[in-house]
Amino acid sequence: MKKWSRLPLIGLISAALLSGCQPQQPFYLHEDGDLSHYVDKATQIEYPDVEADTLDEVRGVAPPLTLSNSEIREYWDLTLEEAVGIALRNSKIIRSLNQPDVGAARMPETSLTLAPDAVASVYDPARQESNPRSGVEAALSAFDAQMSTRVFWEKRDTPQNVAGFVTAFRPSAFQQDLGSFQAQLSKTYATGGTWSLTHNVDYEWNNATASRAWPSDWSVNLEAGFRQPLLQGAGVTFNRIAGPGGIPGFNNGVLIARLESDQRLAEFEQSVSELMLEVEKAYWTLYLSYRQLDTVIAGRDAALQTWRQVRAKYEVGGRGGSAQEEAQARQQYLAFRASVEQALSALYKAENNLRYLMGLAASDGRLIRPADEPTQAKVQFDFYEIHAEALVRNPLLRREKWRVKRAELELIAAKNYLLPRLDAFGFYRWNGLGDDLIDSDNSKSNAYGSLTSGDFQDWQIGLDLRIPIGFRKEMAGVRNAQLNLARERAILQEQELEISHQIAWVLRELDENYTLAETNYNRTVAAENEVRAVTAMYDAGTATLDLLLNAQQRRAEAQIQYYQAITKYMFAISHLHFRKGSLPEYNGVYLTEGPWPHKAYFDALRRARARDAGIYLDYGRTNPPVFSRGEYDLHAGKADLQEGLESLPDYPVPPQETPHSSAPSNIEVIPAPDPILLPQEIPGGGSGRVDPSARVLPPKPRTSAGEGTAKAEASRPSGTAQATAAAAPEFPSLVSLGKAIGNADASKASEPPTDRGVVAAVGEVPQQSVTPAALQTSDNPNDGWRPRWSSSGSRNR
Repeated sequence: MKKWSRLPLIGLISAALLSGCQPQQPFYLHEDGDLSHYVDKATQIEYPDVEADTLDEVRGVAPPLTLSNSEIREYWDLTLEEAVGIALRNSKIIRSLNQPDVGAARMPETSLTLAPDAVASVYDPARQESNPRSGVEAALSAFDAQMSTRVFWEKRDTPQNVAGFVTAFRPSAFQQDLGSFQAQLSKTYATGGTWSLTHNVDYEWNNATASRAWPSDWSVNLEAGFRQPLLQGAGVTFNRIAGPGGIPGFNNGVLIARLESDQRLAEFEQSVSELMLEVEKAYWTLYLSYRQLDTVIAGRDAALQTWRQVRAKYEVGGRGGSAQEEAQARQQYLAFRASVEQALSALYKAENNLRYLMGLAASDGRLIRPADEPTQAKVQFDFYEIHAEALVRNPLLRREKWRVKRAELELIAAKNYLLPRLDAFGFYRWNGLGDDLIDSDNSKSNAYGSLTSGDFQDWQIGLDLRIPIGFRKEMAGVRNAQLNLARERAILQEQELEISHQIAWVLRELDENYTLAETNYNRTVAAENEVRAVTAMYDAGTATLDLLLNAQQRRAEAQIQYYQAITKYMFAISHLHFRKGSLPEYNGVYLTEGPWPHKAYFDALRRARARDAGIYLDYGRTNPPVFSRGEYDLHAGKADLQEGLESLPDYPVPPQETPHSSAPSNIEVIPAPDPILLPQEIPGGGSGRVDPSARVLPPKPRTSAGEGTAKAEASRPSGTAQATAAAAPEFPSLVSLGKAIGNADASKASEPPTDRGVVAAVGEVPQQSVTPAALQTSDNPNDGWRPRWSSSGSRNR
């Protein structure tokens, strides 16, 4: 019986042990199963509650132009000046593509989305000025007058251990009512001293009345005090560098804040210059894309004509119409057609890059077409002049000079910490005591009456000296400031060396691209002559098809190389201005402070009138050290520009008087063809801009193409002049090229039939085709697209 009775007990113990190894939920009497407060995760991706306006260029964007979707509503003939102006107006945030070179388009994926904190904007100078920690106003606030006040009441009921006759003087329970009021006005001065004016009012009542004249009393005092550093922390210069209460290694004075603002201004100027350079690079990249497309279209049309001839011979079994020659001609044509498709797609990409830098929609049914032609005048810079100008005007060098000046000021502040801390301090106090706080006729005892009587006065004056033994931290701070200054000066020297190399590099590119433009133009002339000669020989049966196809290929390559060189030459001029810091002036851009609210001008005028009506005090002993050489003139070359224009000779200039006449007679130098003058274009330049520091060599008088070629060849033998004049290539304007692009889907070139199916080419039409009326540009300025900065729907920009 005892054996069986133990079994339930053992089972209960085993169940308890097994259940104790697992966590158990508690038991609640009123649980209804509502677990809405239970959260099974701590972190999840959520969408922010932000209401932000989307740009009209984002909401109203049209499908992009592609090879399959090439429907162009109209062309927008845009000048470089207009492109720069629109980009600046639409660039509250400075955009950048970091394009590697002219002619290389890239997708607009920049730090704007990857690292927005590092993106420059028009708000940066104002953000630095208004920074509550390092801005100028924050540094000046350390010298503002400070008003402080406090008031409190207190009641005490404290039992005391007293007995016997002592209870007559000290009650067994000490009861007391206290009240206190304090007001203080203090100000820190630029010399490092602090002056204060303090007023105290105290009230007391207690039950220990045996030794008191009144059960309650009021005590007041008025105290004027000061503390002035005499060694460490003294002086206007130190306090304007380190700020009051500074410590070694941390300087936040008004001069340091001012230098920070100057650095942000230099960085902002640099970012604006980079934007203008990017716009010019994108503009000339688009121009080059048009020219490259024009070249491959001409090559494709020539290859198509050759293929037709060979195909006709192949069908009748004539000479020069073998299957191998027909396939070779067809392959040449298809290669040019692929090049046309690639060039057209590259043109759309380049146009999209320019739109992005201008802050426009990716596509709006219009296609931008550059209206400016690259300048053909040879621009020569005086190396020593632009080298010296770059060392003065480059914004990055100016920013580094501000950093050097900051290091110099920080060294001055660091040396001040090597002095002992010796402060002079003192106060003078007027006291008053009375049964009442104030009495109007002063007939009863009152505190303010006692105070104003001047019978009770205190004063104190003394010196406070603190000397750290060894000055370990202070000596380390001085050495650190010396090393920082040496580093900043070394960086400035290296930056000047880098700028010097950049100037030399860009000048080399400038001369290289102009020389290559002349050489490749001569190459283009030779290639055109070769194509005509080989075509005549092929038609006569004295040349093979290989020679004709290779000649057509070389002609296309020569024309592309010429346009690449002349476009890079145009960009090199702007690049040189960018490196020497004169690109804003070159583009007619002026940086200035934005308008303030009207109330700010009103207050400034009122304070100026108040100062004018006051008595002038000479603060010459408190002037800070000179750290600025005055206002920087963004258009420093205006006087040189006027002087340079007056020194230019009168046009026209005879060809023999130009520097080109001194070229060796054994080198054939053929100038580039004169582009079609636009209504807004200035003779002698592509965009109508004149560089004040450059000497522009006088070009030939602008006449018709044939007359200009004849004059250029007047000094050569008549046979050469006639041959060159007859063989000179004719470069079409971008207007006719745009019409050819717009007419791409309107008609298709007929291809000869082949043994195997060949996909019909798109857009292969002669360059002289007429633009359909539906694709022509409207003359109505209110019709169609409007820039963002003039659009009524984009006022939020």
